[in-house]
Amino acid sequence: MTAAAGVDRQQLRPKTRLASLDAFRGMTIAAMILVNDPGDRRHIYWPLEHANWNGWTPTDLIFPFFLFIVGVSLVLSFRSRSAQGATRSELILHSAKRSAILFGLGVLLYAYPRFDFHTTRIPGVLQRIAIVNLATSLLIIYAGRTARYVAAAAILLGYWVLMTRVPVPGYGAGILTMDGSLASYIDRALLYNHLEIAHRFDPEGVLSSIPAIATCLFGVFAGECILSRTGAQLIRRLLASALALTTLGYAWSFWFPLNKKLWTSSYVLFTAGVALGLVSLCYWVVEVRGWRKWVEPFVWLGVNPLAIYFLASFVFEVIGHPLGGVRLKEVVYQHCYAPYFGNPYSASLFYAITYLLVFWILAWTLYQKKVLIRI
Repeated sequence: MTAAAGVDRQQLRPKTRLASLDAFRGMTIAAMILVNDPGDRRHIYWPLEHANWNGWTPTDLIFPFFLFIVGVSLVLSFRSRSAQGATRSELILHSAKRSAILFGLGVLLYAYPRFDFHTTRIPGVLQRIAIVNLATSLLIIYAGRTARYVAAAAILLGYWVLMTRVPVPGYGAGILTMDGSLASYIDRALLYNHLEIAHRFDPEGVLSSIPAIATCLFGVFAGECILSRTGAQLIRRLLASALALTTLGYAWSFWFPLNKKLWTSSYVLFTAGVALGLVSLCYWVVEVRGWRKWVEPFVWLGVNPLAIYFLASFVFEVIGHPLGGVRLKEVVYQHCYAPYFGNPYSASLFYAITYLLVFWILAWTLYQKKVLIRI
């Protein structure tokens, strides 16, 4: 993780970096912090909760949105680096180093404060971003556009076949439950002591990370479209693709349910379609209409997204663990929020909003000081 200080603000936004995409990325990071850091996890309004299993809530859209933007960003970044003379080897080395750092930071979040690596959770959000980033980078560098389309289709169809046709010992084939799915079985076999739900399941597990690569690839396709078209032509193409993917994903869900925890193929298509629709809206508002001022606060978050997300997650872990028998988070919540709201759901929400604002101010400070933290 390195910081580039004293960078001219225009360097934070080169020609292949669009303010609309920075804004969308910033909105996604803001939503990730908001839903991850409530005051009381027992009292959360339903839009800020994940679906119990099948189906979706607004919260279930956030992570795929970020992976989608990773794909868009990879296309724009590789185009810029290649134009500056970067070789394939340099591009691969850069992606590999970035993925290794992200994976290590993700494990650190779960290892703190005990650092008991016998039971530390190994999968996670940053770890999945790392895996998807590296796999997608290799596909961009070594595979042509047609091959990438074939890869995305093969991933989605192959995952569907595996999850619905391969029998799981003790359960059979096509049992898409927390314990009975093939993804859960593989996670237990490979990472028994290192899962979010010990010995049972992990929503960022091994097998379900494969369709997450397809989510990122749809971002790649969007990025390539953005580089080849502009204005109304681009927006029409993005919106048509958004409608097609959302419809196809929803239709597929009757046979392969929308499920964030299993990252089902229907979920990939559905969320990619919604992401495309929002990207096209941001592009129209910012790049076509020129209404940039309203998105500037999101750009602050969008230029240092993973650094802000990691810091927010790490601080949440620190204040949530007991120090001398006292959890700082509980003290703040119980004394500064809970007594002043008749509804515990509102108290929990306002704590999360305050927490988000702290890191929004940090993002604004970094932006004003022209500091770009590269992970």
